[in-house]
Amino acid sequence: MRWNLSSRARELSGGDAIVISIPKSGRTWIRTFLSAYFAYKKGRQFSLTFTDRSEPGVPRIIYSHDRFEHRTKGNAWDRLRRKYLIPRRALRKRPIVLLARDPRDAFASYFVQLTRRNPATPNEIKEMPIDALLRHPRFGIAVMVEVLNGWVTEFGDRSDFTIVRYEDLRAEPARLFHELLRAIGEKQIDESVFGPAIDFSDFRNMQKLEAAGEFGSKILQPRDREDPESFKVRQGKVGGFREYLSAEDQTYAAQVCAGLNPRFGYETATGNAGRV
Repeated sequence: MRWNLSSRARELSGGDAIVISIPKSGRTWIRTFLSAYFAYKKGRQFSLTFTDRSEPGVPRIIYSHDRFEHRTKGNAWDRLRRKYLIPRRALRKRPIVLLARDPRDAFASYFVQLTRRNPATPNEIKEMPIDALLRHPRFGIAVMVEVLNGWVTEFGDRSDFTIVRYEDLRAEPARLFHELLRAIGEKQIDESVFGPAIDFSDFRNMQKLEAAGEFGSKILQPRDREDPESFKVRQGKVGGFREYLSAEDQTYAAQVCAGLNPRFGYETATGNAGRV
């Protein structure tokens, strides 16, 4: 049921476009690109929150983990009020982009987020080994798959619903960022600022900016500058989960991910990420 009785409902309403994702799917990357693109287009200085507010000629974009946060964040009172869900009325006639990533890679990065970056993580979760968290009924990979499938079930028949895969963005950023802009309603893409926005949001540049503290946002600040794993912008590798999961855990994760809706196009039977 998509209602939100919390004060956060206003923050999740009034957008011109919606971007939903499970955590660690590249949302900060596309947020950086979109904010840079529209800031440059308006002749303004970059701000990570440039597309968060209403301004003529700039779409206000709602970035949300939606169903995932509803399942994993807050307390029972938050879930009763559906604090983290985008209200149904806010989704009407608004283009929706689902940013997807192989759940195995997303989970490995999420594990690092919970244990190395997030100070609000309960100690019993922060101290949990990765194999236990992988199978956790609230924070594990099965929840990620369930949430991704739930979004496709809910929005998959809409003509203004688009799935953008993180892996495709990494492989062909220029083509996919063009598709992303069109998906959120940008009919005429300004090529004079598109290239600079791509360069600014380049993964290596984002890492340098975070290390130097030049983003001006708490979202992009390392917990410990001496610990690369505590950075918001980390490796971003496709298939990097193999560095974190044992062979047994990889088998379990592949079995769970085999239940993903085929529309995502992930092949997990061989342990590889790619098109079916």
